[in-house]
Amino acid sequence: MRRKFLLSALLALTLLASCGRRNEGQFTSEPGMSKPLTVVMDPNSEPESGFDPAFGWGAGEHVHEPLIQSTLTVTNPDLTIGYDLATGMEVSQDGLTWTVKIRDDVKFTDGEPLTAWDVAFTYNTVKKTSSVNDFTMLDRAETVNDYTVVFHMTRPFSIWPYTMAIVGILPEHAYDPATYGSHPIGSGRYVLKQWDRGQQVILEYNPDYYGPQPRMEQVNILFMEEDAAFLAVQAGQADLAYTSATYSDRSVSGFSLLSVRTVDNRGINLPVWLSSIDEHGTVVGNEFTWDPAARRAINIGIDRQAMIDHVLNGYGTPAYSVCDGLPWYSPVNEVEYDLEGAKALLEEAGWRIGPSGHREKDGMTAWITIYYAAGDSVRQGIAAELANQLNELSIRADVEGVSWNEAYSAALSAPLVWGWGAHTPMELYNIYHTEIYGDLANTARYSPYSNERADTLMDAALACTDLEESYALWQQAQEEIAGDVPWVWLVNVDHLYWVRDGLAVAEQKIHPHGHGWSIVNNVDQWSWE
Repeated sequence: MRRKFLLSALLALTLLASCGRRNEGQFTSEPGMSKPLTVVMDPNSEPESGFDPAFGWGAGEHVHEPLIQSTLTVTNPDLTIGYDLATGMEVSQDGLTWTVKIRDDVKFTDGEPLTAWDVAFTYNTVKKTSSVNDFTMLDRAETVNDYTVVFHMTRPFSIWPYTMAIVGILPEHAYDPATYGSHPIGSGRYVLKQWDRGQQVILEYNPDYYGPQPRMEQVNILFMEEDAAFLAVQAGQADLAYTSATYSDRSVSGFSLLSVRTVDNRGINLPVWLSSIDEHGTVVGNEFTWDPAARRAINIGIDRQAMIDHVLNGYGTPAYSVCDGLPWYSPVNEVEYDLEGAKALLEEAGWRIGPSGHREKDGMTAWITIYYAAGDSVRQGIAAELANQLNELSIRADVEGVSWNEAYSAALSAPLVWGWGAHTPMELYNIYHTEIYGDLANTARYSPYSNERADTLMDAALACTDLEESYALWQQAQEEIAGDVPWVWLVNVDHLYWVRDGLAVAEQKIHPHGHGWSIVNNVDQWSWE
């Protein structure tokens, strides 16, 4: 295994050296161009289906700006909405029609103009083909004229501008789903010059881009495992490379460690139903966490900062919701660590310490198993730290790693360490809103829970015709949920990067879940000092 790793690392470093960079920090580039930039990402960041928005490029679990294509809207640094192609938008009083006007000065890289016909084609195509994003809210897109497109919705969807911020526009005249992902034609800041699958992507600035010319003219993206990425940094063969808290106590000459704030949270679900067995023999609910006092005690009895210090080497922030720091976040979620208060809550609810040293009530033991995705060292560390802290409350907590196939079933009856965080309020909706999922009726999607009042508020938020006014409704929904504590949010994991001295990385938005393309959302604004 070690020999295989060293060969992989050697190949990666050889590849880096061929990307226009020599050792000792020397560069080769065209006269008048900025130095090429080399960024190292995790192999999971490489898009399996290529750079095609119809198959998930820019979207999915790890949302980012598509770079090669333009989008109608963008998210600003404060996560409010700004414009890219769009010049204005209106929503009907019933929330079922969005009319968007676009720029008339945009061309694809093949010289053809980008019009509303391309926009409508893109959205109708994405609706039919995307298995990554939910487009059930869109009925169809149609063109009014060359620079006006109308979206007809199946239901009111006030946060549609957040969806428009991640859908790259395709060229109707040159789109072939079999080849586009490998040879994309776009109108964004960059052009795909080269893609060596499993190794690297080379992006070059688009000289016909309608916005300011990118300051960083060539960006080389390499895909490496974390150990190889660190070796590349040590060898001076990368300019920016992702890393984790495992390496945060190291130092590398000529590099500094960049820590980016995120809403990439880790938390656990707490099933609120009393334990039972469904018709298929699946256990649903939990004998301990169905008690509201138990859930509230866990929420205030967890020292989140200690978890950050012990598991993340200090690189993280306490998490209190799935939307910390975003415009629709409510501070009602925040709690103070209070170990003695947590013990008192359990005592008052009748959970007394028994002969085993663990709390008991009516013949039941305060006992949970904390599941995590096997192979994820951060989630494993969080689960172990959480179990240790629960033991201080005299709650028996076991820890078990499982596959994701097992994890979803396990979460029906026990806490699972999850990772969430996105630039849209739909993350809140998808976790807490009551739906019908298979054999589980009238429950939230990932853990047994239902709150009718919160459902009403979230539905009203989606039906609101003013995006900013909808934020208040999302906040009220959180206030309804807060007292139930169906989830306990633990930490937001900082995204860490090694950065070469002299590279000025532009201000970063709060990163969503996923340590990937988010870092280069604004790479066009980076510069060499």
